[in-house]
Amino acid sequence: MSESNIISFNGKYIAIAHTICSSSAFIAALIVGVSLHYHKIVENGHYGYPDEWFPSVSATIGDRYPERSIFQILIALTSGPRFLLLILSFIRYFNLNSFKFNLFGLIVGILRTVTCGGWVYITSTDDHDAHDVFMIAYIILTIPWNYYIINSTPKRTSLRNSRFYTSISFYLLLIPLVYFFIQHKVHIIAGAYSIYAYFEWGLIILDIGFDAWSIKDLSDLNVQITSNKELNFKISNNKNNDDINYEEQFSFKPKSFNEFSIIEIISSIINSFIFWSVTTSLPLVIWYFPLWNMGISGFELTILSFLSPVVLLIPQIRQLYTRYPSITRFATVIFGVGSYLVENPDYRLLVIALGVFFAFISFANEILSNSNSPKLKILSITFTLGLILSSIAKFWNYTNNPIWPIMHHDNGGWNKTGILIGLIGAFFTPKSFPQPPQSKEIKTPSLFTSGLGLGGLIYSIHALLTDSSTIITWVWDGYPIHGPVPIHGAISIVILLITTYFASTRAINHKVLVGLGVLGGIVLYSFHGWTGYIGGLIYSSFIVLSIPPYFQNISKLSPTVFILGSFTYIVLILAHVWIVAYAFVPAGWILRERTDIVYGISTLLLSLGLLKFPSVPLQINEKVGKIPSIINKIAVILAVISTIIAYQRFPLTDPQPYHPDSKILTAGIWTIHFGLDNDMWGSEGRMADLIKDLELDVVGLLESDTQRIIMGNRDLTQQLAEELNMYADFGPGPNKHTWGCALLSKFPILNSTHHLLPSPVGELAPAIHATLDVYGEWVDVVVFHSGQEEDEEDRYLQSLGVRDIMGSSDRPMILLSYLVTEPLQGNYNNYVSEESGMKDIDVSDWDRWCEYILYKKLKRTGYARISRGTITDTEVQVGKFVVEKDERYSQERIQESEVSQDLRFPDIFYGEGVRGHAFHVFDEPRYYQ
Repeated sequence: MSESNIISFNGKYIAIAHTICSSSAFIAALIVGVSLHYHKIVENGHYGYPDEWFPSVSATIGDRYPERSIFQILIALTSGPRFLLLILSFIRYFNLNSFKFNLFGLIVGILRTVTCGGWVYITSTDDHDAHDVFMIAYIILTIPWNYYIINSTPKRTSLRNSRFYTSISFYLLLIPLVYFFIQHKVHIIAGAYSIYAYFEWGLIILDIGFDAWSIKDLSDLNVQITSNKELNFKISNNKNNDDINYEEQFSFKPKSFNEFSIIEIISSIINSFIFWSVTTSLPLVIWYFPLWNMGISGFELTILSFLSPVVLLIPQIRQLYTRYPSITRFATVIFGVGSYLVENPDYRLLVIALGVFFAFISFANEILSNSNSPKLKILSITFTLGLILSSIAKFWNYTNNPIWPIMHHDNGGWNKTGILIGLIGAFFTPKSFPQPPQSKEIKTPSLFTSGLGLGGLIYSIHALLTDSSTIITWVWDGYPIHGPVPIHGAISIVILLITTYFASTRAINHKVLVGLGVLGGIVLYSFHGWTGYIGGLIYSSFIVLSIPPYFQNISKLSPTVFILGSFTYIVLILAHVWIVAYAFVPAGWILRERTDIVYGISTLLLSLGLLKFPSVPLQINEKVGKIPSIINKIAVILAVISTIIAYQRFPLTDPQPYHPDSKILTAGIWTIHFGLDNDMWGSEGRMADLIKDLELDVVGLLESDTQRIIMGNRDLTQQLAEELNMYADFGPGPNKHTWGCALLSKFPILNSTHHLLPSPVGELAPAIHATLDVYGEWVDVVVFHSGQEEDEEDRYLQSLGVRDIMGSSDRPMILLSYLVTEPLQGNYNNYVSEESGMKDIDVSDWDRWCEYILYKKLKRTGYARISRGTITDTEVQVGKFVVEKDERYSQERIQESEVSQDLRFPDIFYGEGVRGHAFHVFDEPRYYQ
């Protein structure tokens, strides 16, 4: 039967129709919205016109009639060309890729289209959470969609380059987009949302533009619809597109069992990121319990979840996880990252411990199951890149990992995003296949030394590489600045990326590597400033370069090597706790203040394992031995992101005091309990809010050293200093064995000296003695944390030490302190004495034990005590001073009505106060003549 040609057209017109419909929907909505409701659609929850001047995409397409209806009608018309475009792409690449790869692309394309409909038709006004979930899902699905299209486009063609650079531009644009959204949402900066909107519209343009390249891709296809009682759909190739040769292709699956596809490489990096995020969170969550119990709580036993590789000794379980590696990766994400959903701290700890249990099974089994495989080298590199990615996430989020279980939506957590990305990584976890054993001539490494070395390696990574600012705090010694500051963390990250590239291309003689590590370690421990930092970078490189040989050699051994390694890791973590918590743990005196011993042992174990490894490297097939170029591209992208983060964190303006016209200095002291609130959530944001509300120009923070494994390797001063625009001095560093003190100041810090006060029996007492430029006058501030109540001799000697520090300066001075004494009794009379020259801010305040504010040669005008809310277990004490020399020290109080407005405390703290913070003890502030 003859066929009749009903219609025939070129395939590019489908892509043209898709481009016109999608772009016109947004353009029409923008034109109508600006014309009819300009002032309303540029307004947000904080500002309106003229502070904000450009509407966001969501406000344009979803907030008002008729632009919302116009947009939805036009975007509905896009669905027809959209699904035809998906079908044409599937057919176009049908014989050029594997069927599974094409099916993968079709499924991703359909899901991406559905999620697009989700955020388009469910606006933020209708349901904010649903809108965000569909939006995030759409962006995430764009990654595999772009990969599918680019990977299906022949290499060395202008079309492939155009698609690649359009895609890269899309993802790079997400960085300033997120930055300005945070400026709007968190910092509430006028105009930030309009700038955010520019980038949001830019993403729309690039997203439509990426699909628009299909106009060129499909220009050699003709679509014919014919009839012979039935309709037949035919596509022919007119071969007019000379720029494209579809004979050279990549497949979704690797050509060899010894290769990783790009998707598998990205999946491995994501899995490593999740592994380190979950692993580093467990000690931090455990720390909450002895912190509140002031001693061993029993919850510390959950650290034994690191020993989970013991289950791999059971052959059936090992076979199951080898065949289906995604099982343990899924469990790691669900229990590890998803634990934030459990509000009760006790249960949250148990759930995160279960996540760590599966994380270490995944870590061990994937190395063991790739024994003798060239895949192992790639796995070691992706493991390192995932580690670095977790450090970048912390660098972006002021040293808090945004998917930790101490984070949630209200304090900057990205937990939902972490779960979604983690599940994608788990789904595409590379499978491994048994490999034939190597020649018997190659010596098998020692299980004992390898296990000990593995424990040293994991501990060293955790202690020094999981945050970009850790070695910076090790070498920080105050003002004037002679070394790196936190934003130089980008340098640390870039050096690690360069070292990772070096590790992927060549192997270093193990003896040379150990020599490098020992040299760097000695310099890091012995020097401050830039010299110590360079030593730290060398030591960090030593750790990273050790990862590939460890993966290569421990893969040849039984699961016992991971059990021994995990046990060693646990012992080293406990030892590193003992060095500072010696007063609260059994036999604490053994490792009291001995960072050098713990640090030296971990280096020794790591080095011993390297030196005992066979010198013959893993034999790699020439065809698959090279590290895929995508890994180097990812490393470059991560380096660029780190640099951008450092740039956007660079302070743009100098800090300014709150009341310069009155020459007021408002100073406070607060014991912040290591940044964990009563419910085990990170509290930096809430602390910043209170400090800002109190208009503190200078604040001393105690119990603030969180640069340890058990505290998450965090630096609380970073977020506080940058959000409040203050100078920061991180007290004696984490290698000085104290609970820490810190100083934040709106005034320039001219000089600062860090002190460790005498402590023959109990805990060390840290102090900062700083000189500030306060309205042109030099004013000294001392921040001090005394030892605990039980050690009377320590507290007496420390009181003499601080007395001498205060007495050594004849400048105006303020002491912001934690003294552990009753007013007018005992050691109080050393602090307030003729030798020190200091006076109590309010002698009549008898209800004090810990926190005190003392001063000299300043005019004291006010004093208040502010309740802590649920942030910590200690109140905030605040004093107001006028910078003029005053030797009267009168205790006469006056009424608030007699005090000028600039000298008063904020009214918001009267009565119920704000967010649980109110005047208490006196129920009102005190003012003085």
